Amino acid sequence: MNLELILPDWPAPARVRALTTTRQGGVSLPPYESLNLGDHVGDAPEAVAENRQRLRAALGLPAEPRWLNQVHGIRCCDASAITQGAAADAQYAQRPGVVCAVLTADCLPLLLCDAVGTRVAAVHAGWRGLLEGVIENSVEAMGLGGELLAWLGPAIGPDAFEVGAEVRDLFIGHDPHAAAAFAPSAGGKWLADLYRLARQRLAACGVHRVYGGGYCTFSEPHRFYSYRRDGQTGRIASLIWLEN
Repeated sequence: MNLELILPDWPAPARVRALTTTRQGGVSLPPYESLNLGDHVGDAPEAVAENRQRLRAALGLPAEPRWLNQVHGIRCCDASAITQGAAADAQYAQRPGVVCAVLTADCLPLLLCDAVGTRVAAVHAGWRGLLEGVIENSVEAMGLGGELLAWLGPAIGPDAFEVGAEVRDLFIGHDPHAAAAFAPSAGGKWLADLYRLARQRLAACGVHRVYGGGYCTFSEPHRFYSYRRDGQTGRIASLIWLEN
């Protein structure tokens, strides 16, 4: 089976390469079928290794992606200065051939590049990371602010991501405008819009050229993994790098 890939719909410079995988095109067995790229979810190690090899071969990647140990934090590191499995939730690169990667299964994958194609970044933004500042840290690490373009990859959609009132209160405590990203649900719960929250945080950092969004990992089981939907499941990857 061929890999099904999603290419960002953004006006990035030609030397910026970026994509997000779907769950199609790999060898993993249920409940991870089929292109699971996460090695921390209980899948057979040999299946994950084969899936990653298929990804490298299909894309002709210049190097093995820098896979992070994502901890729902806010650290953004230099991909050229870390080893595989570094504890962080975002990474950036300024040199060609360094492939930044994040893994997700409902959380928001956010890709960044500058308008002239000298820097790129990949960000893992679940609600905790969004709240605590992973986007702000990543924009600061890039050092370019308003010169950046952002693309919002597949995440759980605003009609499916139910959270407690305490989560809403935390976001509103940080920024009252965040109230617009929550809609009431049953039992005192709220539906949270990760895409809108991310756009608000980006705008506050001066990043207004924001693209993507509109996916829902929860409601597209044949394309995407969803931790909220399935519990034990795989991970898709969002990659970005600079070509020479």
